[in-house]
Amino acid sequence: MIPTTRFDFASRPHRRAVTVWSAFVATMTVVGGLLLLSDPAPAPRLGTSRPALDLNVDSRPLGHILDTAAPLQRDQWVEIIIHGSGSQHGTVESLAREAQSRGLKGLGYHFVIGNGNGLGDGDLHVGYRWNEQVPGAHVAGAEADWHNLHSIAICLVGNGEASEFTPKQMQRLVALVRGLQEEFNIGIERVLLDSDLTGSRNPGRHFPEQRFRDQIRLNG
Repeated sequence: MIPTTRFDFASRPHRRAVTVWSAFVATMTVVGGLLLLSDPAPAPRLGTSRPALDLNVDSRPLGHILDTAAPLQRDQWVEIIIHGSGSQHGTVESLAREAQSRGLKGLGYHFVIGNGNGLGDGDLHVGYRWNEQVPGAHVAGAEADWHNLHSIAICLVGNGEASEFTPKQMQRLVALVRGLQEEFNIGIERVLLDSDLTGSRNPGRHFPEQRFRDQIRLNG
């Protein structure tokens, strides 16, 4: 009798197929990961930052701020609203990402003033909404649409419930607000805090409201 060798015709092709498919799946996983890295979620819209300056609150500090890409909508802006970011550390990018997570295209404020923790102390960021003269996205509540359409939004990086805003921040804020008041004829009664509209405590109990109002008392 001639001895025969038994071949497992069923198992060998099966193992080969498994090996081929495993390699294919691994390759597609790597390729898919590379595609995700090369096509991330669209970056939120920001704007341009301006370095801190030695500002005299009795001078007009606006300058380049009025040089916007879109023509200034002088009849649109009738009030100014001050916000705090609610966190001690913040960058324009982090604020914009937070806004994007809420369904916005990018930064909801027209201006952001840094505290040195992320954005430089006293540095002014001019948001794309101001540059393009479009409404902000910073007020919630029953009359949100009107306020977002007609108010200039300024955000101070910081948590006013936990600590004071920096002297450089307040200097820049006063100079900016005074300049905007003059340029758009906005009386002191139309310079508001977020808390005036929403019942929140923003920008916080450490915000020096009385001193701030004394310093911007131009038209009232």
